[in-house]
Amino acid sequence: MKTRLACPCGVMIRGEDEDDLVERAFAHLREQHPDLADEYEREHILFMAY
Repeated sequence: MKTRLACPCGVMIRGEDEDDLVERAFAHLREQHPDLADEYEREHILFMAY
């Protein structure tokens, strides 16, 4: 199960499980990178996660 994601901006995003990680990653995208928020899907986030 993947629970961590290092955003290229330097922020480390951690979740309790994959669903939580994806939710937190989307929240980060909306807050910090709104111009990119609509370009990512769950599969993209989990591909970059570990």
